[in-house]
Amino acid sequence: MAGARAAIRYAKAVLSLASDEKTADVLNTEMKLIATTISQSKDLSDTLKSPVVSSSIKKSILLEVFKNSSKSILNLIDTLISNNRIDILSDVAHKYNQLFDESKGIELATVTTAVALSEDLKAKVLAKAKELTGKDIEVENVIDESIIGGFILRIGDIQYNASITNQLSKLKREFILN
Repeated sequence: MAGARAAIRYAKAVLSLASDEKTADVLNTEMKLIATTISQSKDLSDTLKSPVVSSSIKKSILLEVFKNSSKSILNLIDTLISNNRIDILSDVAHKYNQLFDESKGIELATVTTAVALSEDLKAKVLAKAKELTGKDIEVENVIDESIIGGFILRIGDIQYNASITNQLSKLKREFILN
């Protein structure tokens, strides 16, 4: 919990600085790269969280992985290293992306499906979600084969579950009650 609050504070500080320097868009792209790189690399994630690995090694790894990053990202890495908070770098990147989207009036819609969305279907989901919320929407597709078919749409606090698994569990509850 404390890590999440700290990540929000760091993200707000970086966004504020980037907004002043008019580099918030560029930093948003870099933060997405950092978040996806760390989430897709278990070794990198484990290394950043490991108390055994020294801060200097963590820093050299990050500087090598993100060597083409902007000065702001390098400063963030330095700050997190010096404050012994480098383990929250991925959280800071995620929070930065969320805060950036909020500042631009963009909301994230997560669509969970059993298979990847086609571009045509993604466009339809985007149009429907924009119609429902009245905001600009960015669609993220999460693949979860356990839902069998259908989809689960989540926009902020709202969730619409049209998955086969959900329909089967409703049917099961009806049979149990009757």
